[in-house]
Amino acid sequence: MSANLTPGPFGKSFTDLLASPALTVLRMAALAASQDDGLDEDTLDLMYEQVAAGVLTDLAPEVAWRELARGLSARAPSRMLRALRECDALAVLLPEVDALFGVPQIADDPDQVDIGEHLLRTVDEAARRDAPFAVRYASLLFNVGKSDSPREHLPVHYRHIERGVPRIEAISARFGVPDDCLDLALLANAECERVHRAAEMRAGSITVMLERVDAFGHPERFDRLMTLCTCDFRAYPGRASRPYPKAAMLRTALSACRNVDEAAITAAHGVQRSQAADALLEARAQAVAAALRSKRWGDAD
Repeated sequence: MSANLTPGPFGKSFTDLLASPALTVLRMAALAASQDDGLDEDTLDLMYEQVAAGVLTDLAPEVAWRELARGLSARAPSRMLRALRECDALAVLLPEVDALFGVPQIADDPDQVDIGEHLLRTVDEAARRDAPFAVRYASLLFNVGKSDSPREHLPVHYRHIERGVPRIEAISARFGVPDDCLDLALLANAECERVHRAAEMRAGSITVMLERVDAFGHPERFDRLMTLCTCDFRAYPGRASRPYPKAAMLRTALSACRNVDEAAITAAHGVQRSQAADALLEARAQAVAAALRSKRWGDAD
């Protein structure tokens, strides 16, 4: 690349910025995430030429990850992702994410959204909320199982959770991401839609969910899941300024469960662990029902 080519937003030549063309492409995209505007057309054209020439082919994943993480940590991660997609770099680095663009998903008004565009709004909402990095990472990946849903079922995505697990694991292994990022991405893949469907009248199901996600043993991870689900909710059209009632409801339910005297229930059943577990689940469900003012606590899913 010629040393006299200067991208407008940053006032530096690519070769002045970094000696490696591959790193330059990624750094420019990452820097865009911290700017007020996206990259200009001339810059994107230059980046496209470099990607087309194959500069990313032999780039070490751990090196690429540093720039991707830089962009995800910035104030507008969508600008990095959009720049990478426009120069075809996203298809090289994260083909699982790139494949989500153009895939429909059920929404309210309008009745469908493009999952890729929804993803961009979700990661930006996470940035606006100053969410931890693990939340931003999970928001990038938790829908990757939907890219190849059978077309005859669209915009419904049957068995996307099962398809998403190996993809999230493969991406995380490829880039060597921290374990907490992988853990939250897998949890969001499995639970986000269940969180959206949670209902006050199903106190039993809510209690089972809290146990399933180990909200009692890992409250910080549970709180991060609630943050991600909130970002996903607010990313849909017309919801940007709306509160997310399911997160508040589940936090209330968790608080109610913590007031149940687990030790007393366990002691009452002695060594009968299965009976104690069942009794604890029922006591927690009744506490949730009372806290949410449910008329019944419902059957557990």
